[in-house]
Amino acid sequence: QVHLVESGGGLVQSGGSLRLSCAASGRTFSTLGMGWFRQGPGKEREFVSTINWNGGIKYYADSVKGRFTISRDNAKNTLYLQMNSLKPEDTAVYYCASRPFSSSRYSGEYNFWGQGTQVTVSS
Repeated sequence: QVHLVESGGGLVQSGGSLRLSCAASGRTFSTLGMGWFRQGPGKEREFVSTINWNGGIKYYADSVKGRFTISRDNAKNTLYLQMNSLKPEDTAVYYCASRPFSSSRYSGEYNFWGQGTQVTVSS
């Protein structure tokens, strides 16, 4: 019942920045906890960041802490991930996902997923 569409991925050089967006439809966005996950080449999907329904609780993976910022605009039904100081190891397909209300670090707790957007960081 939730349709999520990521955008904003692309090719960027090491040290650069990129802003990902995730547009939600199908139900009330303001009731959803949201998360960003990524899957690099030959790797399992890993947690990146999460935010609860009103933005009051946020958490980041240690690998991105201090470089990435998660935010949301409930009036626009959109989730964002601002990525700064990008590194080649950030190269992955990035997915947004939703669950009821709360934030979560665990992919199995999310109900709906977007199609993913490719982020490639060149060295």
